[in-house]
Amino acid sequence: MKSLFTLLFIASVAIITGCTKTGFTDSPDALLTTSTDTLHFDTVFTTTGSVTQTFKIFNQNDRKLRISKVALMGGAASSFRMNVDGISATEVSNIEVEPNDSVYVFVSVTINPNARNLAFVVQDSIRIEYNGNKEFVQLDAYGQNANFLRNRRITRDSTWNNNLPFVILGGLIVDNNATLTINKGTRIFCHADAPIIIAGTLKVNGEKFDSTKVSFQGDRLDQGYKDYPGSWPGIFFTSTSKDNVLNYAVMKNAYQGIITLDPSTNSNYKVTLNQCIIDNVYDAGVLSSGSSVKATNCLISNCGINIAITSGGRYDFTHCTVASFSNYYLSHKNPVLSITNGNDQNQGAQLDAVFRNCIFYGDQGGLVEDEIKISKVGTALFRASFENVLYKFKNNTALAAGTFNAASIANQSPQFDSVDVARRVFNFHLKRSSPAVDKGVDAGVPIDLDGNVRSAATGKPDIGCYELQ
Repeated sequence: MKSLFTLLFIASVAIITGCTKTGFTDSPDALLTTSTDTLHFDTVFTTTGSVTQTFKIFNQNDRKLRISKVALMGGAASSFRMNVDGISATEVSNIEVEPNDSVYVFVSVTINPNARNLAFVVQDSIRIEYNGNKEFVQLDAYGQNANFLRNRRITRDSTWNNNLPFVILGGLIVDNNATLTINKGTRIFCHADAPIIIAGTLKVNGEKFDSTKVSFQGDRLDQGYKDYPGSWPGIFFTSTSKDNVLNYAVMKNAYQGIITLDPSTNSNYKVTLNQCIIDNVYDAGVLSSGSSVKATNCLISNCGINIAITSGGRYDFTHCTVASFSNYYLSHKNPVLSITNGNDQNQGAQLDAVFRNCIFYGDQGGLVEDEIKISKVGTALFRASFENVLYKFKNNTALAAGTFNAASIANQSPQFDSVDVARRVFNFHLKRSSPAVDKGVDAGVPIDLDGNVRSAATGKPDIGCYELQ
């Protein structure tokens, strides 16, 4: 009987001790922490809203903690919205947090438009109250007014200027016989569902400085997504499109960059690219099917397939750098240049392609041994000519359908200025020791991608889009 009493006493003490341990602590010295002291929201376009960010509130005690209040200080007038542990409100009270556990706080922001053209900052804070203590998490967001175009169709000649960015939602179509002119410094941000479709004509009038180039990219500018490939569909030139000229344009983070279908309706190239950058594209940087493209001083970098030509067509690429390196977002597993005159019916179409003073190169990872792939189908006229190019290949038979002059350079590193995949540094300028320096042929191109004069002591320009200065 005495033993039974002893056991019951021990069990009672254990239960009481357990209850005490898991009861609420009301000590002002109780330890509460947050996973961050500030939430930053990168550029948020007015009226469209942001993505949701989150932080955690930790109870680092061995007893329960009651958070008496989590409050959005700006209240209902705040640009920010808050959800605490599943409850959407500007203020949430009496939140119980288990020992060594946490609760989530979700925050998003919508910024109302105003008259300002420049970016502006909105701020607020979240106050956390417990056991007589107060902790704060600061909130800030950079807002930007913009011209918002949703499912827009341009039916007559139009001009965009750089007063405000353009945010395209749902897509943009330039009709047959209409011309869209985009002037220097204009920034275009496309939503994930927003292709730019050119059935008429696109004229881009960028200039050489970063502030005067015309840029196309996705509208997700928050950390983790601003460098994500495939964030918007790309620019499509349809069968009726003609006379498209892009000067100093930057296209990045698209699913496909430039896509052009069928021959031009006149004798001009359907798409002309001068001093353009196409970067970080999930699929093809330039995809042409039986069409015509002329590109000069262009950088086409880090794409799933940098240049893909199918169904023949007419092409002139001069002083272009076409290069890819495997990185956090994309694995380099396809040749940077793929050419075929074959179509879906496995029939050969006429092809006339000239590549002059260009670099075709990829990382040394071993996934791609031949950075140029050429495939001829049928008996139609087929010319794939390479003049003073630097290229990487292993298997000669893969290049049998093309012709390379004696001044071309095979299997030597171009010695780019700096490539650091971990830090996302891709500087495709040339080192002074590069074998591409002074090895080009005079192609009548007086400047490079930076707008610098092409000159050399030997009288020969450098291969690639950049001239060593």
